[in-house]
Amino acid sequence: MSISIKNPAEIKKMRVAGRLAAEVLEVVAPHIKPGVTTGELDRICHNHIVKVQRAIPAPLHYKGYPKSICTSINQQVCHGVPGKKTLKRGDILNIDVTIIKNGYHGDTSRMFIVGEPSVLAQRLVAVTREAMFLGIDKIRPGATLGDVGLAIQKHVESYRFSVVREYCGHGIGRQFHEEPQILHYGIPKNPQSSIVLRAGMCFTVEPIVNSGSRYVKTLPDGWTVVTKDRGLSAQWEHTILVTNDGHEVLTLSTEEREQQSPLAQAS
Repeated sequence: MSISIKNPAEIKKMRVAGRLAAEVLEVVAPHIKPGVTTGELDRICHNHIVKVQRAIPAPLHYKGYPKSICTSINQQVCHGVPGKKTLKRGDILNIDVTIIKNGYHGDTSRMFIVGEPSVLAQRLVAVTREAMFLGIDKIRPGATLGDVGLAIQKHVESYRFSVVREYCGHGIGRQFHEEPQILHYGIPKNPQSSIVLRAGMCFTVEPIVNSGSRYVKTLPDGWTVVTKDRGLSAQWEHTILVTNDGHEVLTLSTEEREQQSPLAQAS
């Protein structure tokens, strides 16, 4: 297994790509409301990436994928294809954005709630985000990937939700998907879980959490993955850099950056 260790010049480019990916989610957020189609959200994101950021939407034509973002609603687990589907009140929506700038990838996704959600939907969205950050908090040189996955799994299962196992995080840089794979659950003595983190590694943490069972299936379109039991599903994702003394989240939103500031923490 060949894991890329980013040098300072590459890290600088990864920071730019991460910031731009986060920006796309902020740009599209005001447009997420009842009555809008996922195809319209894709158009907004595509235009911002291409015309404003002068970047490339990485999903477009990747292995034949037809759109610039992924939009997964309610029981859709991941890789939902934007189209004529209209959002309605109570929906939960994941938008997954990956951009390429100066040859490097920034990858992030987040959940949006359309109108007033059910109690279950609200809890699922919150627990999934908490689990992601609990996993991220474990990232530092000398820790293992198993530490990250186990922290996520324990939190999710404490709420009687389940972690999807067919899809995982991944190394990222010049390539969309690099080594290593980032499992969001713990497997004792698994070679992937025993990988020790080193400064300069860059990868995504992106747990997918179901309200019911963890089992999923792919729809006939060949892309959209849904829960087998038709339960709700949620996902959050950030791109992470392992630093000399911990980690850096490269895809923080403006709100998340402000929350991390000393002033925000003191208020």
